[in-house]
Amino acid sequence: MNLLAASRRVLACAFLLAASATLPAEPAATREGLRVMSFNIRYAAPQDGANLWAHRRDLWAKTVLARHPDIIGTQELLLSQAADIQQRLPGYAWFGKGRNGNELDKDGNEHMGVFYDTKRLKLIEHGDFWYSETPDVPGSPNFDQSLPRMATWAQFEERSSGKRFYFFDTHFPHRDEAEAVRERCARILLERIARLPKDVPVVVTGDFNSSPDTAAHRLLTTQLHDAWESASERVGPEKTVHAFTGVPTQRIDWILSRGFRTGRVETADDHQGEVFPSDHYPVIADLHW
Repeated sequence: MNLLAASRRVLACAFLLAASATLPAEPAATREGLRVMSFNIRYAAPQDGANLWAHRRDLWAKTVLARHPDIIGTQELLLSQAADIQQRLPGYAWFGKGRNGNELDKDGNEHMGVFYDTKRLKLIEHGDFWYSETPDVPGSPNFDQSLPRMATWAQFEERSSGKRFYFFDTHFPHRDEAEAVRERCARILLERIARLPKDVPVVVTGDFNSSPDTAAHRLLTTQLHDAWESASERVGPEKTVHAFTGVPTQRIDWILSRGFRTGRVETADDHQGEVFPSDHYPVIADLHW
C-alpha cells in the first residue's frame, strides 16, 4: 500500500468513527419504543453574536436529525424559528400555543413547540394549561412572576403498535428566587397527570430551571422517573445549560416518565467551533414500553 492510499484509508476510518458518534444507535423505522428529545431552543435573540439563530439553525437541525427522535419537546420557540425548523426537518409536524395565550409572535411570544415524526406517531389530541390560579385561562399570570408559564400536552399513538401515551412539554420560571413557585408549578403538573388513566404511559420534557436537588425535582420524581437517573447507559455531560460557552453549569433540562423503562440517555454537546445549536444541550432518551 502506497503512502497516498494509506492516508486515504486513515482519513476514511476517522470519518466513520466521527460519524458513528452522532448517528442514531438504530434506524428509526426499526427502533422499539420511543426516542424522546428535550431541547430548549433559545429564542432568536438579536444580541447573541456568533450564535444568532441564523448562524445556528442549520446546526440545530443537524443535531436533531443525527439522532432522529420520534418526538421533541422544545422551549422558547418563536413562530419564525418554527418555520425554519419545518423546512429543515422533513417528515416532522409541530403544534403549540404562545405562552401569552395567542398565536402572535410580535412580542416574543414563546411556545412549548412539540415536533413529532408523523411516520412514527399519530396525534390524537392536544391542549395547554398555565401555571397560575386559573390554569385553563390562556396567558394567565404565573403567580408573582413577570412572565406567564405553561405546559403543552398531547396524546399520541405509536403507528406500528397502536400503543398510546401522553406527552407534556413545559418551561418553569427562571428567577433564582422562584423556587417556591417552581414547586407550585410541579404540583399543578402532577395534578394534571393524575387526571389521566393510570395505565397509560406518560412522558414529560422541559426546562425546569431547577437542579435535581430542589423541591420541584423531589416532588416530580415521587411519581415520575428521571431518565438521566434511571438510564441503563449515559452519554455526554450530565449538566445541560452552558450559555453558549460549552461549559455547562446545571442539569435543568429533564426527561421524566412513567410506564417506560429507560435505556440509553444522551446529553448532546454538538457544536461547530464557537457556534452551538442552543445555549442548552439537548437531552435524548430511549424509552422502552
